[in-house]
Amino acid sequence: MRELRFGVVGLGLMGKEFASAAARFFHLQDIGVRPVITAVCDTNAGALEWFRANVPSVKAATTDYRELLARDDVEAVYCAVPHHLHEQLYCDIIEAGKHLLGEKPFGIDKVANDRISATIKNNPGVLVRCSSEFPFFPGALRVAEAVWAGRFGRILEVEAGFLHSSDLDPNKPINWKRQVAYNGAYGCMGDLGMHVLHLPLRFGWKPENIHAQLSNVVTERPDGQGGMAPCETWDNATIAADVRAEGYTFPTLLHTKRVAPGEANTWFLRVLGTEFSAEFSTKQPKTLRTLSYTGSAQAWQHLDLGYASAYPAITGSIFEFGFPDAVLQMWAAFCDEAAHGREGMKQPLYCATPEEAAASHAVFTAALASQAARSA
Repeated sequence: MRELRFGVVGLGLMGKEFASAAARFFHLQDIGVRPVITAVCDTNAGALEWFRANVPSVKAATTDYRELLARDDVEAVYCAVPHHLHEQLYCDIIEAGKHLLGEKPFGIDKVANDRISATIKNNPGVLVRCSSEFPFFPGALRVAEAVWAGRFGRILEVEAGFLHSSDLDPNKPINWKRQVAYNGAYGCMGDLGMHVLHLPLRFGWKPENIHAQLSNVVTERPDGQGGMAPCETWDNATIAADVRAEGYTFPTLLHTKRVAPGEANTWFLRVLGTEFSAEFSTKQPKTLRTLSYTGSAQAWQHLDLGYASAYPAITGSIFEFGFPDAVLQMWAAFCDEAAHGREGMKQPLYCATPEEAAASHAVFTAALASQAARSA
């Protein structure tokens, strides 16, 4: 079994999710590689202590990421830090010759993303991918397989979204995601949008002629010190766009929302075509909705998927797939590609690419311009 030795920079929620996924890599069958976390970095002493206590493979814990990058026992890095830190850290990681799985959106804005993209181009031997778990849900994978097989006929329309209700409470204290200096002007688009765009972009469906409706619903929040602080970033975004594919154009709706009543954490994709239609939502994670049209009666079918993952696992097919499983599958794809190359991967679904991240920046930048001009 090939071991891929990792450093982790940023030890918050997603850093811990990676540690959990790495600890249960035996859950996967016949992948031929496993991640081993050897070094961690964070400015929070409590976060460092959590990794020391729970991840026995950790040999070094530091507050300086440069110390982590200098280590010979670090081949790859997972970096999960606020958006304003992406540019410098991602470029330093890549230039250090370490493979990188970085969190979206790959830079606080397009200028930062352009520098990251240039650094990747100058270091072609380094594998760089963007974190995005949604395509690894069995239902999303089944929709993708139907697109690649050409089952839809002519595409009529596409709708995709990532919906939260976490900011519905106006008394929730402000955090870095509501401040432009740390999150960037994209707001909810930068934080959620890569998940929404990953599959459409993978299908070659590049949005054009963008018209955005952005809203800042809660304009101020408690600052944690007895006062109120302004909320500077967008809560909700709906982007309407044209997509040109196969010589024709179809409409696409993209939603990223932090104030979506009743939605704890819902990802969805809906594709309607003249011959086949399909819809999957994590709100019903075992259910795939499909409609085949052959000139007879039109009826949506509900298929119970069970655990049907990209990488085979020890879990029986009758059981339910969840977010930790999607995280594990995403990490399997990254480690598989790092160890075996794209052509040697055990299955064809790979993680979001830097090119797809750059395309998302083009969409978000256009959306900001659309909102400012109130036009497409």
